[in-house]
Amino acid sequence: MAHMTKILTAAGTLGCAAAIGFVMQSSENAKRLYGTAPADSGAVKTIDSSDAILDVEEITLTSGELGLAVDVPAIDAEVVTVSAPQTLPAPEAPQAAPTLSCEMIASARPMAAAMVNLTLDAACLPNERVTIHHNGMIFTDVTSATGTLDIDVPALSREAVFIMAFSNAEGAVAQTVVEDLEDFDRVVLQWKGDIGFEIHAREFGAAYGSDGHIWHDAPGDIAGAITGESGFTTRHGNLDTPEPLMAEVYSFPTSAAGRSGAVALTVETEVTNINCGLEIEAQTLQIEENGTLKTRNLTLPVPECDAAGTFLVLNNLLQDLKVAAR
Repeated sequence: MAHMTKILTAAGTLGCAAAIGFVMQSSENAKRLYGTAPADSGAVKTIDSSDAILDVEEITLTSGELGLAVDVPAIDAEVVTVSAPQTLPAPEAPQAAPTLSCEMIASARPMAAAMVNLTLDAACLPNERVTIHHNGMIFTDVTSATGTLDIDVPALSREAVFIMAFSNAEGAVAQTVVEDLEDFDRVVLQWKGDIGFEIHAREFGAAYGSDGHIWHDAPGDIAGAITGESGFTTRHGNLDTPEPLMAEVYSFPTSAAGRSGAVALTVETEVTNINCGLEIEAQTLQIEENGTLKTRNLTLPVPECDAAGTFLVLNNLLQDLKVAAR
């Protein structure tokens, strides 16, 4: 597998972030990470995320003056003179164009393994970029050709609130209660663009490439989490959107585990022609034992392109999980 190639261990510049806003992140670092302006290179830049909205109003329908030139024939015995109308009937006013309804319907439904099925129906916004916010986690997706969205998202709070925001300032909110969230340990890694970040979980001493190595190419499944056998990863976001925001989440069924041990967690990225020579950024969110959400920011210089194919491994960005058999 790819991890059998040369692995570089890098100590990224880490810093504990200030508390992330529940709806939108307002720090300067978050502006760099989650801006919406089009990018002209792979580098992360500070952008202005405001969107201009054009309101068209005070339109008056007018009609031009109607001039009529009528030739009056000479009067003779065969001509009957009649009175012309003093005024012409007013033309019918054109009917106003129907107003397009932009009603949005959003719903959130709890599922197994502390997941939430999130749906959105916005018929007036087909094929549109939408940003999903949930308790500090942010990623972007795209509505369908009919303006719908149907995705499964890991919950990060028991009273789970999801905000779906469009670039035109329209949006919708959905919420639900996730009763089984406390049964899971959960970590989030989020970033902007196609820069190759991944969470790697090696459960109970598993080696790379073995059954206990959970990552993007071997994500595990919810069924294994329900039985307590293993954890699973999910990836969220759409790389086809402008300035895509991506998130990857690892979940482990702590309260249902059948054995004791540790889960080693690392953040890794492969050096590619897309990210080589750049300084890339990411953020982690990790639910601690007391239920609080711990955030950390990462700034990582990537080696030059002659190192393409190697991996950068960060061992100290996420806290390893300690599991006790139940």
